[in-house]
Amino acid sequence: MSDDREITAPLELRQLQEGWAARRDARPRLHAIVRMAAKTDLGRLRENNEDKFESLAPEDPGTLALRGRVYAVADGMGGHAAGQIAAEVALNTFIRAYYTDTQESIEAALLTGVRVANGYLVEIARTIPSRSGMGTTLTAAVIREDECYVVHVGDSRLYLLRGGTLQQLTEDHSWVAEQVRRGNLTEAEAEQSPFRNVITRSLGAAPEVEPDLFAVQLEPGDRLLLCSDGLSGMVPREEIEILLAAESPSVAAWNLVQRANDCGGRDNITAMVVDILAIVPWEAIEAAGPLGPGAAQLGNDSRHARITQLFGRSGE
Repeated sequence: MSDDREITAPLELRQLQEGWAARRDARPRLHAIVRMAAKTDLGRLRENNEDKFESLAPEDPGTLALRGRVYAVADGMGGHAAGQIAAEVALNTFIRAYYTDTQESIEAALLTGVRVANGYLVEIARTIPSRSGMGTTLTAAVIREDECYVVHVGDSRLYLLRGGTLQQLTEDHSWVAEQVRRGNLTEAEAEQSPFRNVITRSLGAAPEVEPDLFAVQLEPGDRLLLCSDGLSGMVPREEIEILLAAESPSVAAWNLVQRANDCGGRDNITAMVVDILAIVPWEAIEAAGPLGPGAAQLGNDSRHARITQLFGRSGE
């Protein structure tokens, strides 16, 4: 593999569709009505944005029942555009491998996605000398029915805002975070440590990687925030909680990124905000007729108005 060879990993939609075809008879029990917005920014000091975000929200019932919808953030590393490539390749490869995996278990499919993405990055770094040392974090949330499945490697984060209270759902795979968990550093000391950017787990760093994998129960009114450390490392938790409570996901994402820049913007900044507007029986979605499962993303004004009419929730 030469330095000039194309190494991005675009989603192969035909392959995805073929994998989904065998699952068309399945139906979800419940369906979360969501709205999502995301923003990424170069920051004040960097010349290249190595952050990436991606989402994929299938509309057919079979895929929703077995795989749900994916929302993910990656923060690449490696310099000379290697970090940007690592983040993009990892997200695309992870999502493709996750949806085309034939195992019934959603957890097993998530692990497959991480394994395949990690292996691809390791192979790129091995065969292209200029990509040696490339890697990326990966934090992904899969919304299926009334649950959120989380797979996580690195120091990007997933937060949950519920009832006005912010919870950090993921644990950072970083040297300072591990020292805090062991009681060797306080939170304040960790924030000032010269080693705060040293991560202990990432995709592409080694042939094998062990991600964190867990699930949380969703409730109507929940708001999820996936972000890179360019946000969480610049904006205090208390401010994140306040800014995340903005009236819409897009306003919240914009304000969070702007605040990180106001605080110095030392790194690339990414914020993806996902609202759980309602959780309804799948039969109610089917009964909506033309609305269909495409309501999952509130793709246009007419669908949004129909959502409000059907489920009594106002939107963006």
